[in-house]
Amino acid sequence: MRAALYYLACWTVIAVVAPRNTVTWAAVLLVAVASTVPLVVFVVRGGWRAYPTAAFRLFVVRPVLYTQLLLPLVAGAGLVGVVAGAPFGAALPVGRLTAAATIIAMGLLFSVGYIGSGWLVVRQVVATLPELPSAWDGVRIAQISDLHVGPHTSRRFLGRVTDTIAAIRPDVIAITGDLVDDRAEDVAHFAAAISRLDAPLGVYLIPGNHDVYAGWADVAHRLQASLPEATLLVNDARILTRDGSRLAIAGTGDPAGRRSSEGVAPDLDRTLERVPAGTATVALAHNPSLWPALAERGVGLTLSGHTHWGQFALPGLGWSLASPFLARAMGAHVEGDALLYINPGTGYWGLPFRIGANPEITVVTLRCGRRAAIRAGRATAAAA
Repeated sequence: MRAALYYLACWTVIAVVAPRNTVTWAAVLLVAVASTVPLVVFVVRGGWRAYPTAAFRLFVVRPVLYTQLLLPLVAGAGLVGVVAGAPFGAALPVGRLTAAATIIAMGLLFSVGYIGSGWLVVRQVVATLPELPSAWDGVRIAQISDLHVGPHTSRRFLGRVTDTIAAIRPDVIAITGDLVDDRAEDVAHFAAAISRLDAPLGVYLIPGNHDVYAGWADVAHRLQASLPEATLLVNDARILTRDGSRLAIAGTGDPAGRRSSEGVAPDLDRTLERVPAGTATVALAHNPSLWPALAERGVGLTLSGHTHWGQFALPGLGWSLASPFLARAMGAHVEGDALLYINPGTGYWGLPFRIGANPEITVVTLRCGRRAAIRAGRATAAAA
């Protein structure tokens, strides 16, 4: 009932401030119906019964998402304008002006962000670990995250991602969750895109919240069948050896799995139970909220994603849209001997706000040192 009242109030404000002509009101009615009916169907049915095609996701799902964001902003701006203009006898003209200004501003923001969503960058990160044996000094890990692959994902863009990683020639490739968009069938598109990836020390995958939403048991089965050479880590670890010294690659479950019975909830004790004491460890944890607990367990470096840097970020100022809600929303962090790096996402999901946080391939170089430190360099454009 509250949701219905919310929609009724928003669309009523928009209808009131809209110019009084048949064309405009017809357009408002069309947008209201086209953006509300699919949402109601999705909620009532608990999802889409048929597999959403690329066209359906691009021309139905995405406009519905954009409209849900714009609706309260435009209605709110219109209402503020009406109230501000009322004392001067110009309630409707001012309401129309503020609503129109909001639509134009958000349209520009969408456009700039969408253009930025295709600017793939490579960021060099140097992580100094006190416990790292000298045999592992200089090892490079290529991290990609939050690809959210589905039939609508640009194959050309995914090709650029895999070509760029191949040119980097990392020792390890880590894909830190949100592999698929929202359906288990999306695994076929994900596997087709990244099956070319190879690294001497392995390709490692972990689940993200969207992989859980897609039905983790089915997603995991399809991943293992489609990518037999990759290693899927869910609360598990692999111990690599070189010249008699060890390096552990550990992968966690995701907090979204706490509401699931599919065994994908984080269990950090189980994640690290196979790691011998004193072993230098790199943990892959989609959600950076797991970092403090991993740090307490002696994990030297954690690579995360999930936040998308709030979709809107000003890295030069150390601020993102997620900053007011998350203590660690973006970039590199150090606490004691524990390090964290949050990848802003190699793909994008939902709303293409990528201003100041372009799709990123992170190249993490491990270094020996007396003190833990992490330094993120400037992002450079990937080769077209």
